Amino acid sequence: MGSHILAIDQGTTSSRALVFDAAMNVVGQGQKEFAQHFPQSGWVEHDPEDIWESVDYAIRTALKRAGLSADDVAAIGITNQRETTLVWDRKSGKPIYRAIVWQDRRTASICNQLKSAGKEALVTEKTGLLLDPYFSATKVKWLLDNVEGARAKAQAGDLAFGTVDTYLIWRLTDGAVHATDATNAGRTLLFDIEKGEWDDQLLALFDIPASMLPDVRDCDGDFGQTDASILGRAIPIRGVAGDQHAAVIGQACFAPGMIKSTYGTGCFAVLNTGDTLVRSQNRLLTTIAYRMGGKTIYALEGSIFVAGAAVQWLRDGLKIIGKASDSGRLAMAADPKQNIYLVPAFVGLGAPYWDAEARGAMFGLTRNTGPEEFARAALEAVCYQTADLLDAMQKDWTGHGAATVLRVDGGMVQSDYTMQFLADILDAPVDRPHMLETTVLGAAWLAGQAIGLWPGQDEFARSWAREHQFVPEMDSAVREEKLAGWRDAVSRTLSGR
Repeated sequence: MGSHILAIDQGTTSSRALVFDAAMNVVGQGQKEFAQHFPQSGWVEHDPEDIWESVDYAIRTALKRAGLSADDVAAIGITNQRETTLVWDRKSGKPIYRAIVWQDRRTASICNQLKSAGKEALVTEKTGLLLDPYFSATKVKWLLDNVEGARAKAQAGDLAFGTVDTYLIWRLTDGAVHATDATNAGRTLLFDIEKGEWDDQLLALFDIPASMLPDVRDCDGDFGQTDASILGRAIPIRGVAGDQHAAVIGQACFAPGMIKSTYGTGCFAVLNTGDTLVRSQNRLLTTIAYRMGGKTIYALEGSIFVAGAAVQWLRDGLKIIGKASDSGRLAMAADPKQNIYLVPAFVGLGAPYWDAEARGAMFGLTRNTGPEEFARAALEAVCYQTADLLDAMQKDWTGHGAATVLRVDGGMVQSDYTMQFLADILDAPVDRPHMLETTVLGAAWLAGQAIGLWPGQDEFARSWAREHQFVPEMDSAVREEKLAGWRDAVSRTLSGR
């Protein structure tokens, strides 16, 4: 058996692969971006073949840069963008349509119809989620209702559904394994998170045949082996978790009350609630943090749809920066007297508002507003949205114990400007770890410990190390003034206004 772990991180805009040695050090990596498709306003799609080809490229590049071959790899871990939905033909393996991405809002009308019929309480009771286009079930229903012949094929048992992890497992095993893990299953609106199984009542509600569904396994379960034709040797797949759950693991947030927040395309804050299933009274999501050894650990989650995507908008849409890292420098040059607020509801608003019809807006513009102020507003919007999430979390967690310092990860946390403003607006310390690749580290650890190559949970938690702690410096009156301005801006953006 080899002594390295290969971890795949399939994201919204790119696919990455990292190779770790037995001491949990990164020794090689590969990455490839792929196209985003926006066929209509609010629609977001990926070509499944682009996803697969980018993963294949990333794997081969990572191994090559590490100077290794498949013989050196002991196991594979996978983490993925969640909720993104694929349906494919079981016989040919070909998708019936592009992947419908988690950001896609085309099923808002389906969600509204179900809400009007009084079905949201049932859905929330079983899944911990809300009726929102974000999740997978309405996307599957849309595919079955809108792709010619799809429903008949599904009813005949000829179609398979999967989130991205399931699709990759299918491709890696050449169709031998149709499986997912509990964290990804828990984001579909079809999985009872308390019973830990697919729910017939929910399947009937969304009119989805049970034959389409993958088998659900523990995060550190056995997901089969890669087909030898892929890399030249069969390699066991021993760790799978949705990206935010993998980040909880990678940040070693194993104790109840610990919070991590990941800043990628979107932002996702997750509070570990242990084996207690806490039902939110503040429109957060109750979700599965992870399931290992048959034991389920729960969490409260707040989801922001646009975080790093706002910086991409500055770069690709407005073209006021050449690269993402320029945003902090530009923001620091902004006029401090201008209070500009960007509400980045480009694809609706997530927690705690859950307004699929809201759209982005900028407030406070003057004749002197320029690129610097736009950059600052984009970065600060991420921090304001995080404040909304943590405020809701603290209310839900009251009586369960104290929440700890926020641990952050993702591409945006490299910006000292953004992280300092985050600490200031939260009035709480923010910890940035040495190892910023916490999502892919979580996937790697699942696989590494499953085969006995890497340390167990306690020792792994002790290995977590802080690179920098940002402490609040903002005057409380200034903080309250800024937060009041943000709340006013959001209230003017909501679709009910």
